[in-house]
Amino acid sequence: MRLRSWKARSKRALVAVALTTTAVTGTAGWAVGSEQQPLTGPPPGTSSWRADHPWGLRLPDPASASPARIAAFFASLSAGQREDLAARHPSVVGNLDGAPTALRYQANKLSLRAERARERARSTDPDLTAQDHERARASMSRYDELLAPGRQILAFDPRGRGQIAEVYGDLAGARDVSVVVPGSDIDLSTFDRAKGTYGTPSGMARSLRAAAGDGTAVVAWVGYTTPVGLGPDAATGRLAEAGAPRLARFVQGLTATGAPRPALFCHSYGSVVCGLAAPRLPARDLVVLGSPGMRADSVADLHTEARVWAAKDDSDWISKVPNVELFGLGHGEDPAAPGFGARHIPAERVKGHTGYFAPGTDSLRAFARIAGGDDLTGETHDSTRGIGARP
Repeated sequence: MRLRSWKARSKRALVAVALTTTAVTGTAGWAVGSEQQPLTGPPPGTSSWRADHPWGLRLPDPASASPARIAAFFASLSAGQREDLAARHPSVVGNLDGAPTALRYQANKLSLRAERARERARSTDPDLTAQDHERARASMSRYDELLAPGRQILAFDPRGRGQIAEVYGDLAGARDVSVVVPGSDIDLSTFDRAKGTYGTPSGMARSLRAAAGDGTAVVAWVGYTTPVGLGPDAATGRLAEAGAPRLARFVQGLTATGAPRPALFCHSYGSVVCGLAAPRLPARDLVVLGSPGMRADSVADLHTEARVWAAKDDSDWISKVPNVELFGLGHGEDPAAPGFGARHIPAERVKGHTGYFAPGTDSLRAFARIAGGDDLTGETHDSTRGIGARP
């Protein structure tokens, strides 16, 4: 009898894993996904940076120096020396966690202009194909958009599918800071697309800042290689494992430059990244929404001092994804389940997997209060009275 029971449970688990491999994904895309190679290691241009010894100084190694060490190094330089480094090594300084925020903005403008010039040359190169010319023109247009006045690009890496981080608000003077970590199908070309706005990191960040107010700065972070469509990448932790150290270092860089401990809003597969990064994140709050799991059985397993929150609406198709982890497939327990131990965020007015940041939703109102540092513990939600009603 015990053997038959064990076999039945094993069969159910295997079936659940099979479903997971064909159902877990991120913000968009239902086509079969191709396997992605994660971008890892230090910023582009690191070799030239390492070979440079300006003013008789040895520059801190981007691969091994902590963000705190990077921050201390730049604090020891004059304004002229900092600007000189940004001009000589824009691709390093623009992606160097711990470097001054304004300097990173400046460096990334230089990098974007250089990439735009390179693509302009490619667009008319007689040795390239018509298709190459078309791709180059598309890239030029993308870089023109990113160079528009007022945009604050905190990270830019054109390698692979491209990675980027953009700030909304005054990061240097903000009382509260939040970071949006997206799920699948997001890269340099899609992080601020017009279609499905509230499923993009840019749309989520803009909506959150509008709801939270001017005292809050929000960063849309696309600093890891996300899964594309359906496939093993979305059902395993391989890309999340590569992205977690990058997220931890990025957040450490924010606090090293004087920003308050942020609230992280982790959507879909992004919650897997946040779960793996949790022990190393100097975060005040971890908020997961539409999560397939965090590769943990409970809040205690995350080994974090941050408050952990979870939101999931019944209309979200991710609710149909089995919360299992077996043979490396699946992402474990549902963070929104009572037994996980996360604090509940109401999401009764959310529509679908990408509606959590839509204006007028109960989830966005709660997110805005968390972003502002409020503690909603002990509060209840009444659809007629809104967030903040007490029992």
